[in-house]
This record gives sequence, structure tokens and C-alpha cells, in this order.
Amino acid sequence: MTEENLRLLWPEPADGWVEATPIGNGRLGGMVFGGVASARIQVNDSTVWSGTPSTPARALDDVVAAGAGPARLAEVRDAIDAQDYLGAEELLYSFEGPYSQEFLPFVDLEVRTVVPDGARAGYLGRVLDLDDAVVTETFTVGDRRVTRRTWVSAPAQALCVSIDVEGAPLDFDLGLDSPLRVATHGVGADGISLGVDVPVDGAPRHEESVADPLRYGSGQGDEYDGFAVAHLAAATDGQRIDHDTRFVVRNATRLTATLSSASRAELWWSDADEDRVATTSRADLADLAAERSRRALELGSDRLHREHLDDVRAVTASTSVMVGARRAGTWRVREDVLYGADDALRVTVLAAFGRYLLASSSRAGTPPANLQGIWNAELRPAWSSNYTININTQMNYWGANSTGLPDCVAPLAELVAKMAQNGREVARELYGARGWVAHHNTDMWGWALPVGMGHGNPSWAIWMMGGVWLTHNLWDHYEFTLDREYLRDVAWPLLRGAAEFCLDWLVLDDATGELRTIPSTSPENLFGDPDGRAAGVAVSAAMDIALIRGSFERSRAAIAVLGGDASLDDASLDDASLDDASLDDELRIALDHLPALGLTEDGRIREWGIDLAEVDPHHRHMSPLVGLYPLDQITPRDTPQLAEAARRFLDARGPGAMGWSWAWKVALRARLGDAAEARDLFLEATQPFERDVERFAPVDGSEWGGLLPNLFSTHPPFQIDGNLGFAAALVEMLVHSHGGRLVLLPALPPEWSEGSIRGVRARGGLSVDLDWSDGRVSHATIHNLTDEVAQLILVNDGSETAITLPALGTVSAVLAELTKDTV
Repeated sequence: MTEENLRLLWPEPADGWVEATPIGNGRLGGMVFGGVASARIQVNDSTVWSGTPSTPARALDDVVAAGAGPARLAEVRDAIDAQDYLGAEELLYSFEGPYSQEFLPFVDLEVRTVVPDGARAGYLGRVLDLDDAVVTETFTVGDRRVTRRTWVSAPAQALCVSIDVEGAPLDFDLGLDSPLRVATHGVGADGISLGVDVPVDGAPRHEESVADPLRYGSGQGDEYDGFAVAHLAAATDGQRIDHDTRFVVRNATRLTATLSSASRAELWWSDADEDRVATTSRADLADLAAERSRRALELGSDRLHREHLDDVRAVTASTSVMVGARRAGTWRVREDVLYGADDALRVTVLAAFGRYLLASSSRAGTPPANLQGIWNAELRPAWSSNYTININTQMNYWGANSTGLPDCVAPLAELVAKMAQNGREVARELYGARGWVAHHNTDMWGWALPVGMGHGNPSWAIWMMGGVWLTHNLWDHYEFTLDREYLRDVAWPLLRGAAEFCLDWLVLDDATGELRTIPSTSPENLFGDPDGRAAGVAVSAAMDIALIRGSFERSRAAIAVLGGDASLDDASLDDASLDDASLDDELRIALDHLPALGLTEDGRIREWGIDLAEVDPHHRHMSPLVGLYPLDQITPRDTPQLAEAARRFLDARGPGAMGWSWAWKVALRARLGDAAEARDLFLEATQPFERDVERFAPVDGSEWGGLLPNLFSTHPPFQIDGNLGFAAALVEMLVHSHGGRLVLLPALPPEWSEGSIRGVRARGGLSVDLDWSDGRVSHATIHNLTDEVAQLILVNDGSETAITLPALGTVSAVLAELTKDTV
């Protein structure tokens, strides 16, 4: 901990989960409640999901057996052409599989401090250091002062607790428990081991008709054995006394505990070696978890802490965002942030907190951040705490590159690759298409089918663009890094497969000569059919066309960059895939026949391919504006008419929403340069949520959210996409980078008149340092992080300057004066 660090203070222990403090290393997540006599740390393992590796394939077989497929798709299209929208929806129910699986809680670690008779205990607070990723608690027991530090180490793959007592020794008690079905639990010479059965099926809580919503396996060896185990090791200068399932430590002034895990799903995620997954026994997994925790403990508290800091700083330290003149120091969450009058400080804290959460929940080798990152205490969490891919998962990663966390993108690419393997079969069996497809939801197992159980409203269940949109996140990573090897080996095979699906999904309209998507939904929104009934399935929603246009354009760009060096050795591709030149021809022709975005009579972007009456004019999804943000098809400079139409669309949608929707609105306003509106939305989105979220948790999108006591953004309930989206949107207000143009302070409100950023990334492999005061840039430094010469247009306060940066070079600008310095 240094004086330059940004720290958050909660003076009391957490009463509930939404007051606890998150920590994580991508694999293990912890919620630190704090306290003296009893301090709970609720622990998640990012690989503990219900379901099995074969769940997606079995569900596809069932859907096909029920009649879904290309023939029924033709019937759906005929019904839509006849404007029988509800008839088309009835036919589409047969395409719905059951549901994606659930991200589940794992174990609880309880650390008790024995307060001697007659002694008084006082809790002095819980501090989260956002730069060091450590929670430090201090409390007193009589005349003793106790310091407890908790962190999750990526190098050691362990959750670490270090306790130091100043004064006379104390007694402590440590134990593990789990809300899952406990299979093994005991204490040995090497520590406490707790093994749990992981359900083979978990239904989302909105599917109330499922009779057995959390179903465990038979244990007879005839199906996947979803077993996970936690192991707790401890070292102390006191005396350790082992009970059946707990440690009791007497007369200690130092105590270090390390908790590690192992799961069968971890083996599947890491290499998908079916033989290894099947033949690794429960005892093997228990040994692996024990080895990890023991190895971590042997390092000792000081070295564990030091190696953790080195790791965290390597990931996060290169970038910072400061609005106003204050960043460093310890800020009281309630008084200074939630209820404070300094919105510049709130910006600074929320930008740092968003970066902290992504770095804590998304690291290479682990599943990516889900709806709640890696933090969940519910057996049936809202929306299964899964991956909702019609906006939420994409939003989780919008800021990964711009906020200086490019390495955090790796887990998302791994998930998309697993989806593509399943999605290839779904595309062929359901739609007779090449490539791969995914819809509204996915999970750790790469679910690619529609969900809904045959009764989910097609407005959200039937959407074929989920995978297409995710490939745009992967392309963004390439544009920010210019990593050609990543493009060739990781992004391009997935982008290509999605584009091939889109080519086959499009249908030529003989009357207009244009290609269209049919059926088409605008995620979760409804329109009125000719009889005034609410419907969701029509033709060529604006979002479909924008995502497909972007997919084709970026695929062509990838082909040009790779120049025939593209990799075709990928499970997402058909054996009969076209060579790049032939595919490029297909894409070029298709682009020429895609329809332009339509406008309504009052000049707004039109949501569907034809004029249809909106059922909810203030709907929370901004789907028709995806071409404005996060894509770059609409800009005030290049497409002013469409930019104004987008602005009118936003005006009509109005303010108010829930966390993720607010974040999207802020980013859209930032892209338009609407600084005042962006600030207003941000302040509205970050007001404290003052209702009892433990009891008040609607899941239908009917209530607005805000910030919870631990700064989590709530829908309600909590969803991490709001927090991660805020970080991305705030950076978007400060830097734009598209088409070789770097725009400084494009949407800076006058209230944020001074500040600085360091290491914010820009497209083209650039890093930007910036200082401003009185609302104007005072100094800027642009770094070229690539080994190629970079050329760009620097836009500052309306003036444009052409700049050439040498490979790994730097340009510094003091107002309008430019000097070049090669480093």
C-alpha cells in the first residue's frame, strides 16, 4: 500500500452480500464481509457451473427431434411475409432448447477471532486498495491491535488471509462450509478439505415449471461427475488443534491461511481432454487442490503478498483515469462516493473500480466474467448468472482494451471458441447454414441454442446474432493491439465462421434486390402487429443489419491484413470452407446488397426493417444504435444525418434505466459528443440504490437500479456489466480513436474541467497520456506500442494535426506545439 494508491473504506462489517468487498484472480472470487468474532469470506470458483460438457449437444438433438430445422424455418419466413407475426412466433417455439446452465456458489470460509472474557472488541474498518487488490481490516481486542489482510493471488492460485496481532496472543478458529451438496469434509495434517457435488442441471429461477431446478447426478458413474474441492492450509506461531472439520489455533500472534480449489470442469475448460476429464478421480482432484494450497502456504505471507503485488501491478498499473485533482488516498464509500457532492471523484472511483473488477474476474486460463463477474452466493441466481450475449457479455469487455487491460480479453476468446464448436452444429441442423451461430445465452459449456423451453418470448429467445456480436469484441482487440498473430490464430477463424453463417442467413428480397434477415428480432423489444397485438419477430432489425455489415467489413479487412496467411485449422469452420479470395468476393457482393439503415417519419433510427409501432417507446435496449457504439458505422463527422437520427432516438428513449442500459446510453452520448447528456446519465446511474435489494429483486427489467453499498451496479439485482460498462463509457468521453483519427476530450463536460489520464489505449496500437485544465488539453503524449510506423490525425479542440510515430516512438504535444522524440 502506497500513498499514491486509491483506496475505498467501509467502516463497518458487511451486514449482507451487497455490502461485502469483492476480490479475485479470475479463477477464485471472494466476498469479504469482515468482522471480529466471525468474519465470512464467501468464495466462488469460476469453473463451478451446473451442467456437463454434453449438455448442449443433447439439447440440440432434442430440438431437432421435435421438428426444428430448415423446413420449419421456411414456414416461419412464409408466415412473416404474410404479416402473420404471431403465427411465426408459434412456429419458432420449436427452435427453443431448455436453458443455459448456472454459475454457482462454491464455499464459505469463516475466520473467527475469540474475544477473551471481559475484553472489548472494536472494528476499525475494511479498506480495499484498488491498485494493490488487497482488503485490509483492522480491529482491536482489548489492548491488542489486529491487522487482517485478504487477497487472491494469481501466481499462487490461492485466496490468502494473513493475520497479525500486536500485543498478547489470541485464539482463532477457521472452517469451511458450502451451500452445495457436501460430499467430503475433513481435517488432515495438511489442512481442511471440502468436496462438493456440482449439479448436472440447473434451471434459471424464471423457469418456474422445472420440477427439479437443481439436479445432482446419480453418483453411479453413468454420467459426468461434477465434483469440485476446496482445500485450506494454515501456518501459525501458535498451537493448531484439529477438530472434525475446523482448525482451532491457540495463542497466536501470526496466522496465514491459503485456500485453493480444483474441479473436474477446470480440466475440461483447460484442454477438453475427455479421457483426462473422465479418468481423473475425486481423490486426484482433492490432491491437486491440497498441493496448490500447501505450495502457496510454503511461500509465506510476505512472499505471497509481494508476488501478488508484482502480478497485479503488471496487469493494471499502466493505466489510470483521474477527473478532478484527487485520486490517491482513502475515500469513504458512503460519504465520499455514494452521497458525496464531488462527481469528479465519483468518476475517478468508478473508472478505477470497473478496471479492478475486470482484472479480478477475467484472467487467461479461466472462464470470462459472467453476469456477476465471478461473485455469486445464490443457488439460483438471477438469469443464472450466466452469459447473456445480446448485450451484457459484450459490455463486460468494451473497456478491456481502452482501459489498459488487453490481457483480460483472452478468456472471452476461449469462450467464443467453445461456443463456435457447438454453434457449428446448431447452424447446420437448425438453419442449413455454414459457419456457426449463437443466440441469447451461453454458459461455461459453450451453449449455442436458443433458450426458452418452448414458451420463451421469441423477442429475446430467438436472436441469431449473439455470436456475431461477440466476434466484434475480438476484432476490437486486434484493432487496439495490431497483434497479427492473434488475428490469424484466434480472432479470424471465429470471425470467419460467424460471417459465413451470416452469408447463408441472409435472404434475397426479389422485389427490392436487397438482402434481409428473416426472422429478425430487436433484442427483447416488441412492436404492434396489424391487429395491435404485441409481437417481436419481423424482418431486418436495424441491429441485425449493423452487426452483419460490420462482420463482413471486418472480415474483408482481416483477409487483407493476413494476405492469405489465415488459419483454417479451427473447429468453427466447415471442411468445405471457401478460400479467402472466394470468401472475400462473397462478402463484397453481399455488402453491396445490404439495406441502409432506415429512418422513422420523425427522423429517428428505425428499429425494424419497416415502420412498426413500438409497444414500449422507452425500452431499455439501445439495439438499433449498435452501429454508433460499440461499432463505428455512425459518426458525427462521416455520417451526420445518421448521427442526428441516433441522437433523436436517444432523446425519445429518455433517461433512466438500469446499470447496463445507463452505461450504454453514456457511451452512445459520448460517441456523439453530447457531453452534458453523458454526464447527466452517469450521475443518474450512480446514485445509491436505497431499497432493500436482498428482498427487492425484480428480474423483469421494470425497475431502475443504481449503486449498492459495495459500489456494485444493480439492475436490480446486481449485474457487473454496469460497472464494467461505466469504465468503458467514461474513457469514451475522454478519447475517441476510429479510422486513424485520435480525438482528445471529445465529450468532456465543463464540470470536469481538469484531470489526467495515463496509459489509456487507442486503436492502432497506441497509448495516450493526457492532462487538461480549464476544459482544454494542456499536455498530451501519444505512444506507439507497435514495431511499425503509425500515422494518425490528432484532433484537439477542433484542430487537426497529422502525426507520424516511429515504431515504438512517442509524440508529445503541448497545446498546438508538437515535438517528436523516438524512444
